[in-house]
Order: sequence, then C-alpha cells, then structure tokens
Amino acid sequence: MQDRRNFIRRLAGAAGLAAFTPFFSTVQGRSLLDVLEKNANRSATDCASDEDFWYYIQQAYTVSANMVNLNNGGVSPQPRVVQEAVERYNRLSNEAPSFYMWRTLDQGREPLRMKLAEIAGCSHDELAINRNSSEALETIIFGLRLKAGDEVVLTKQDYPNMINAWKQRAHREGIVLKWLNFDFPIEDKQLITNTFVNAFTPATKVVHLTHMINWNGQILPVQEIATAARQRGIEVLVDAAHTFAHLDYKISDLQCDYFGTSLHKWLCAPFGSGLLYVRKEKIKNLYPLLAAGDPESEDIRKFENLGTRSFAIEQAIGQAVNFHQMIGAERKQERLRFLKNYWTEKALRFPRVRIGTSPKPEFSCAIALLQVEGKTPAEVSEFLFNQYKIHTVGIDWENIHGVRITPNVYTSLSDLDRLVKAIGELVKT
Repeated sequence: MQDRRNFIRRLAGAAGLAAFTPFFSTVQGRSLLDVLEKNANRSATDCASDEDFWYYIQQAYTVSANMVNLNNGGVSPQPRVVQEAVERYNRLSNEAPSFYMWRTLDQGREPLRMKLAEIAGCSHDELAINRNSSEALETIIFGLRLKAGDEVVLTKQDYPNMINAWKQRAHREGIVLKWLNFDFPIEDKQLITNTFVNAFTPATKVVHLTHMINWNGQILPVQEIATAARQRGIEVLVDAAHTFAHLDYKISDLQCDYFGTSLHKWLCAPFGSGLLYVRKEKIKNLYPLLAAGDPESEDIRKFENLGTRSFAIEQAIGQAVNFHQMIGAERKQERLRFLKNYWTEKALRFPRVRIGTSPKPEFSCAIALLQVEGKTPAEVSEFLFNQYKIHTVGIDWENIHGVRITPNVYTSLSDLDRLVKAIGELVKT
C-alpha cells in the first residue's frame, strides 16, 4: 500500500507531467490522484463496493454517455492518459518518421519491457512486445518443434484463432489434435484437471490451456494442470487473453512454458498491443513467426522482427501500466468481481433467467453469461441494444450459448441497474 502511495505521489509531482498527460492537469485528473492517495491503505474488498471511489476512476475514461458498453471482453477503451500518449507519440513520429520512430521511440522498448516485467512477475528477458494474443500464441504454435504423430491436447472451447492455427499444423504436418469438450460452468478443479491429465499419453508433447474461457468467463485451474503436464515432460502453452491485468497473479504462478495475451483488453492499453512470454530456457528452440537473423538465438527479441510498426501504440503501453498500478491489481480484480456479482444476483430473481458462469471467485471474475429461456442469444443481445442501448455480444459456441456481459472499472452500478431493468422487461415478453 505504501509503495502505491509513493508511486502516486511521484506521478503527481513529476516534472512536466501535465504537458505529457494533460488529463492530470484537469480537475478530474487531480481529484483522481488525490482520492487514490487518500485510499491507498484501504483493503481491496472494502473499496470494491465504494461507488464514490470508483466514480473518480470512471472520470479518467471518455466512454459514451449515450450507450452502456458491456462488451469489454472484446476490447476495452483506453483511459485518457493512454489516448493522450498515443496522440503525442504519433505527432512526434510525424515530425520526422525515420528519425523519431527508430532513433527515439524505438529506444523506449527496453524500459517498457522492464515495466511490463514488473506486473507480469518474470524476467524482462522473457517478454516480447507484439500486437495481440493471436500473434503471440501463433508465434508459439507455429514455432514449436513438432513432427507427425506428436499429440497436442486442447479443448473445443478455446479461441477460434488458436484452434485454426493448430488445425493448420495438423493439416500440414500430421500432428495429432486431441480434443476435450467441456460443459461449463464447472466448479470442480480436480474434475477439470483430471480430464486433461487423463488425455495425456506418451505421445503428448503440448497442452494448450485457455486460462479464462472467453465465451463465458470460466477460469481453468491452469497451475494444477501445468504442474501435472510438466511432470510428464509436456510443454504448457497458456492463452491468457482474458486474465492478464484482470486477475491478480504473476506468470510464474501458472507454471507454464509459453504465454500470450492482449494488452488492449484488461490492461486498457492502445488497440493492437500484446505480450508474449517464453520461459528463458525455451527461447532457443522456439522458432520466430517472422524470420530473425538467428532463429535459434536465446534472445527474446528475435520474436519482435515485425519491421515498421506503430511506435506510438507501443510506447503508450507504459501509460496503461502506470494507470493499472495506480488502481492496484487486487483492487481492480475485486471491483470487477463485485460488478459481476451485483448484476447476476439481481438478474437471477427473474423467472427463466440463468447465468452460465460460476459465481465462485476461483472460477470467475468480470465475465458472465446471461441466458434467457425461450430467447436466442441474438434475440437477447438485440433487445438489450435496441431498447436500452446496452452493447453486448451473443455467444453461440461449443456447449456455450448466451449473451456475454463484461463490465470494466469504469462501469457504474447505475449502468448495471439499467441492464437488470432491461432483463426484467425482456422476460415479460
């Protein structure tokens, strides 16, 4: 707590801060810093339901006042400080692109890598900065040294881009995909773990684990599965698109070998920013997706040979990390879980309403799946938007059918009250 207070004080007192992030020179910005410092010693649980506290966080965003966005699971808006950083870096780049992009902004990648390593809980030499989860995970999927007959264990509830990448490897090279098919929600860690472990054979080389199922927010016991897999010499790949900066954990907690995530989801970083983690001893044998000078280099930077990219987007990630640290990972997690519980508990009072997500904290956080008996996901989603201007997404996937509801830290209880009112009207029809 004291570290966060000191961090906020340093941020508030930094020379030239107002010029770099004008938001902090506004009444809302100064008020936010003041409130965060005053509440630095409050517990995360105590803050979770304090609507006055979260009001100041909400003021840091520029979200529409005319629509309730409850599809933050797709991509989240950026706070103003991040938007301002992107604009500033972009203007700088356009003054003399080849000079400012490669001789100035490109030099900021190493400090940014170290900043990301702080919240990721790993060495900076194990992190590569890229554009999204798909790029990070496909770097791993296509870079692993597999041959015909090697088995990969994965599920039908994984993300489509990753499923398609594995299918392409199977089609081209003859690796064997062993599919698991779950009927979520499941509130039994041992059952989930055993289902994976029972699928392992001497031919299994990789297990693909989605930390949080994007369709309904189900959290998998990744650490337990990964530990069992590594004991058998099986490599562990984790799709953490929906848990990084959402749940309070470190990459080392997961016991994985490879990890990919999007930073434009729960970190609220610029659109088109992501992160790849490769365990240090695994870097050498993982081929880069885009060719490097030495494909067997032990340097994590071989995975960043993208060529020209948006340096403005990349460098503004740093402001997103600062904003995340200002709130605090545990405090953010508890608020998100509180918001999910707030609307689901009220919605369950209506007849014909089901929630396709566990309410237990070890199995869910912000994301929950709304199901209305007699209505298709598309019908529910369309009603919410057409009648109440609530933006959601209908889900029709393997064993998962409903409307995904995903609030974020800027979501107010009045927004969720509107959602509950809308659900109540819907079930009357």
